[in-house]
Amino acid sequence: MGYSSEGHICQCLSRISILRRNSLVTIFRNRRKTGEEFVQSVLSLASGLRELGLKRGDVVAIAALNSDWYLEWLLAVAYVGGVSAPLNFRWSSKDARWAMQVVSPVMVVLDESCSIWCSWLHNNNVPSLRWRIFLGEPSTLFGSGDVLTMEMLSIPQRSNPFDLQWAPEGIALICFTSGTTGKPKGVVINHRALIVQSLAKIAVVGYGEDDVYLHTAPLCHIGGISSCMAMLMVGACHVFIPKFEAGSALEAIEQHHVSSLISVPAIMADLISMIRRNGGWKGGEHVKKILNGGGGLSFELVRDAAKIFPSAKILSAYGMTEACSSLTFMTLHDPKEEFSGEPIQKEPEMTRSMVHRLGGVCVGKPAPHVELQVQGDGSSPIGRIFTRGPHVMLGYWDQNLATVSDSGERGWLDTGDIGWVDGHGHLWLVGRANGRIKSGGENVCPEEVEVILNQHPGVSSAVVVGLPDSRLTEVVAACIQMKENWQWDDFNLKHRPESKLWLSSKILQMYCKQKNLTGFKIPKIFMLWRKPFPLTTTGKLRRDEVRREVMSNSKFLPSSL
Repeated sequence: MGYSSEGHICQCLSRISILRRNSLVTIFRNRRKTGEEFVQSVLSLASGLRELGLKRGDVVAIAALNSDWYLEWLLAVAYVGGVSAPLNFRWSSKDARWAMQVVSPVMVVLDESCSIWCSWLHNNNVPSLRWRIFLGEPSTLFGSGDVLTMEMLSIPQRSNPFDLQWAPEGIALICFTSGTTGKPKGVVINHRALIVQSLAKIAVVGYGEDDVYLHTAPLCHIGGISSCMAMLMVGACHVFIPKFEAGSALEAIEQHHVSSLISVPAIMADLISMIRRNGGWKGGEHVKKILNGGGGLSFELVRDAAKIFPSAKILSAYGMTEACSSLTFMTLHDPKEEFSGEPIQKEPEMTRSMVHRLGGVCVGKPAPHVELQVQGDGSSPIGRIFTRGPHVMLGYWDQNLATVSDSGERGWLDTGDIGWVDGHGHLWLVGRANGRIKSGGENVCPEEVEVILNQHPGVSSAVVVGLPDSRLTEVVAACIQMKENWQWDDFNLKHRPESKLWLSSKILQMYCKQKNLTGFKIPKIFMLWRKPFPLTTTGKLRRDEVRREVMSNSKFLPSSL
């Protein structure tokens, strides 16, 4: 297949080679490449892959830490019409083996971070596998004589590059979900979705060719990939650190005058915590754009981030892997406006009334290319959130291209979330459809209860789950993390010193009533949670793990009430 009128993520390379010919485009440790050098590296690798025998539609699994080489592999595989399948380097051998059985790669690319996978790869546990590539110096991890390196593969380009190739159906990636419930699924994403998503980020966030972008998110996750592609489209400079660590990220921000980065709440919290511990860090003045995903930033995190990065516009995005990342965007802080302590969105009285009645968290307005629809039963504005458009996945990969499900762009994709849209086009999330608690015949959205509990001055974080109950089917239970200097006491209600800050089940139940939370939604059980809540690698809550742990502690089960 020769040149096509369809979009291709590698079409940006010609622009980079001209616009950024002598300017730095990638920085990884001591390895730095100009636009011309970077493009030549991609083309040389693509030429080597074609010479090796990689064909259109062949799947290449990549499991490695972030680096410029990782990005070059994503582009080179796409250039020859292959399909990249980024695998999570944090996976166990069991999970990695399962993922490879799903995608049936002909090639696997690894670095030292995934060395524990090498023994079973060497034993031919993946029948489709023909080539094993190691990023870095030649390694004996695979055994003798069957491992290639990037240097061995690359063929320098001395003439005009060969034509771009497209995989069947324009597939570019198989990107695995983070697996908040069950096993991760391989989401099939085409070139058009990646390009449209990139253009949306450029338009909404304001990325440009002068940006210096720090890769804080792993390139095995859709958030890291889609923002990376946006930066490629504008010709920005990419600064890579192997994986996020607060110390190395702050050092990179200061050293390279980073202007843009993405975060999840855990990343932002770690950055703020380290700066507080060390004190005196002044490297944030060059940061102009921060895009948060993987969950909303609390008011406190936004306030502290605005102090550390005084010139940064802070935005938040709501999305999912199946939609090639972001569906909606909203501005949390604009440095041109004084930080007032109030949410950035100032809604009229009608919307405030609806929020009070319907609940939820505002996640902003849809991106220009995104079509959203809320489908309910007609009794309330609340319903399941659906999306449609060129950003939607082709389907889930199941080793048979013919069954990559009916193209999402021909129908609506069910996000699995529930919410409502106000009169100004803002989407409000109420919760996950599959996370609802069924208590006494009534539906309870845990996120709605969590919003109320998190407003209490003594609560740092709350997670609400449903526990089995013979009478109610499920009973609402809340796991509470307290703020510093607060104490929990469910017993000595009449003998507490007034000088101390106290929390108890009764206090929080009364607080929920004062906030007009409906009675059946108020937690009947409270559990003090003294450790971090379990999260996926993209910072999403693993609610099922919280529920299992609460249930394993018999003294908190409803039957003992």
